[in-house]
Amino acid sequence: MPAPSLNLRPVIEADIAPFFEHLQHPPAQQMAAFIPENPADRGAHEAHWAKLLANQSVLNRSIELIEPDADPVLVGHICSFTMEGDREITYWIDHHHWGRGIATQALAKFLGVETTRPLFGRAAKDNPASIRVMERCGFRLLREERGYANARACKIDEVVMVLDR
Repeated sequence: MPAPSLNLRPVIEADIAPFFEHLQHPPAQQMAAFIPENPADRGAHEAHWAKLLANQSVLNRSIELIEPDADPVLVGHICSFTMEGDREITYWIDHHHWGRGIATQALAKFLGVETTRPLFGRAAKDNPASIRVMERCGFRLLREERGYANARACKIDEVVMVLDR
């Protein structure tokens, strides 16, 4: 199957409701692990995105799938932000579109816009799909840590990846 055609564009307010729906898939929550404390709280979700959109240091992009003879489909988002002095990335793809290379292609495109290096990414250690996405885009394993994962209500192992070129 050929790689899908994607468009990255700035997040707009109308994207926030679909992002909330993307987050409601329990298997995706378990896989991502590091999710909001209460992912079913729409008000908290909207407040979180309002902060992100107001923060000029956060680079937000919506990921649209472009297919022939069809309107673009919003399939996820990708963002970069600064936490404790480090620039980090995060992304979320609607589970209906997993397994098509969308996350990898979106991250590769995003790296043309987010040029800060080093750039860090994190994933639950038992989330090989997300780790592979980052590896395919040039990230390498920097270290492992333990962190509290809301989706699992306990501390879990996570990997910290870095792109330094």
